[in-house]
Amino acid sequence: MTASMPMEGRRRVVIEGVRPEIDYGRFPIKRTVGETVVVEADIFTDGHDLVDAVLMYRKETDRVLTEAPMEALVNDRWRGSFPAEALGRYRYTLRAWVDRFGTWRRDLLKRVDAGQDVGIDLLIGADLIERAARRVTGEPGRKLRAFARRLREDAEAGGARPEAADAALDEELAALMKANPDRRFGSVYGRELAVVVDRERAGFGAWYELFPRSTADEPGRHGTFADVERRLPYVSGMGFDVLYIPPIHPIGETNRKGRNNVTGAKPGDPGSPWAIGSEEGGHTSVHPDLGTIQDFDRLVRAAGRHGLEVAMDLALQGSPDHPYVKEHNEWFRRRPDGTVQYAENPPKKYQDIYPLDFDTEAWRDLWEEMAGIVRFWIGHGVRIFRVDNPHTKPFAFWEWLIEQIKADHPDVIFLSEAFTRPKVMYRLAKAGFTQSYTYFAWRSSAWELRQYLEELTRTDVAEYFRPNLWPNTPDILTEELQTGGRPAFATRLILAATLAASYGIYGPPFELMEHLPVAPRSEEYLDSEKYQVRRWPWDADALDSLAALITRVNRIRRENAALKNDRTLRFHDVDNGRLLVYSKTALDGSDPMLMVVNVDHDYSQAGWLHLDLEALGADPEEPFRVHDLLTEARYTWRGPHNYVELNPHVIPAHVFRIRQRGRGRTEQDFEYFA
Repeated sequence: MTASMPMEGRRRVVIEGVRPEIDYGRFPIKRTVGETVVVEADIFTDGHDLVDAVLMYRKETDRVLTEAPMEALVNDRWRGSFPAEALGRYRYTLRAWVDRFGTWRRDLLKRVDAGQDVGIDLLIGADLIERAARRVTGEPGRKLRAFARRLREDAEAGGARPEAADAALDEELAALMKANPDRRFGSVYGRELAVVVDRERAGFGAWYELFPRSTADEPGRHGTFADVERRLPYVSGMGFDVLYIPPIHPIGETNRKGRNNVTGAKPGDPGSPWAIGSEEGGHTSVHPDLGTIQDFDRLVRAAGRHGLEVAMDLALQGSPDHPYVKEHNEWFRRRPDGTVQYAENPPKKYQDIYPLDFDTEAWRDLWEEMAGIVRFWIGHGVRIFRVDNPHTKPFAFWEWLIEQIKADHPDVIFLSEAFTRPKVMYRLAKAGFTQSYTYFAWRSSAWELRQYLEELTRTDVAEYFRPNLWPNTPDILTEELQTGGRPAFATRLILAATLAASYGIYGPPFELMEHLPVAPRSEEYLDSEKYQVRRWPWDADALDSLAALITRVNRIRRENAALKNDRTLRFHDVDNGRLLVYSKTALDGSDPMLMVVNVDHDYSQAGWLHLDLEALGADPEEPFRVHDLLTEARYTWRGPHNYVELNPHVIPAHVFRIRQRGRGRTEQDFEYFA
């Protein structure tokens, strides 16, 4: 078979190895407003010619591409960048071409340095400049024509003269030619790649989860939205940004679960909020014991006044009493005996929940209905959705739904609660989920934490998967929290809040250090408020609550730019495997922070740190000061090797802010640490 010729055989530049690029451009990368999109690629051509390249980008709704220059690094690697200035999607690609003038100028300089006659070279250069002049108008064109004449005059005057190439090597000429290159046979990368730009809360925030029904002051009374409103100063005062509430909809009666998840509820048992739907309504209704939709609207507005956003739970399932079961029976799967298939995660059984059947023939109607639920709550001021078990619905559905919603509301955030296999979690993130739960709760040792967080922040995973670290949830009370006492809770708080820019806690049980499981080897809470109304001692004595530590940690996060991103996370070596050492800086490399955490909840641990001073922006020849923001202790260190000791029963971690004389600091800044 005869090989066919290309449409244009003079396109000699190769563009490959583009990063970031997810699955050959199938999925977008993620950024937040104000961040910079940095793109690298291998760009080269045959022979010895130089090449030049630009990064081209546009807002998806724009037609015109903006160009940003790319710079050569080493070994044919190039880099360019552009700012993510607005919410929504951007598109980007690359263009490169043989730089004939740059190649000519480089070779001319070599000949001049060798003392060779460059007369003919000047004529070649004059031809290149005249062609460029024909491509432009106005003052640039006039200047280029003038340079071409000078090169011809210099060639006629004799190319062996010492000053013969002065005009040819003029920097103004070089700038004019770079600005007006010959791109006729340039190459364009074969794909237009995408980046989704979210608002700041997508990349940084502290979440607090509470059950509205457990917020009443009086024992035994079902809490209301008004009760939650009275708790807002408490939650905001601890420094949280997001108030996450489990489902607030009517709860089914059929197969209702009793306390501690027993089958067969007793009179007065409220049931699980995730068993959504009753005669009182479904996903666009609120539980009457909580209040009215107007009460919910008032809560959302009040939360905003306290600097909080309300995150709603999106659980796409129904109880046997959900209106969907009667109105859209075709949306549920039937078993051979004619009954509807209830939810299971063997050995767990959820007889009070019917999963929706996304394989139904009526899947299009089902998809549209689910999107309608999201739009309904957006209409009531909700811009953050924590999605329950998204891995039990099709990837294609989520990709469609999220793109549909964000096309009209680019500020909406979706948090994926998918504690499942890694590739499934990553695919959901690629499909559009803004943030994701992680395996953090079960990573306890220093080496496990380091390995896992490096996977999340130092590989291509970081381009599309934003971690949100939770040490506990209503479903997860780890063995570490069951047995580790106050040191375990304090350690997990500090780790979650400083390893990741986004973290959350299932509030009252965490700050009050609830640690009793419903049964041995279970991660379910004893007397879980998933199945009953609880009354929490919000005014608990300081010794019985972590509220003060939580408040301090959240204040540290807000006041230090280094803790507002995941991209600069770096781990450092230490000679004790029970210590975890890591640092962060602001995205511009400023304001370094260093964290040292003792992951042993029983005993003091000490060790010598082996710091990467370059990552910390510290001069190895100069002393630097470290200020522990948890305890206010201050130390002067020098060089990479420094000693630490941490007693978990006092405080299990250092959270150091680092300052060094110079580095943009004034003498007064440095003396603050004296």
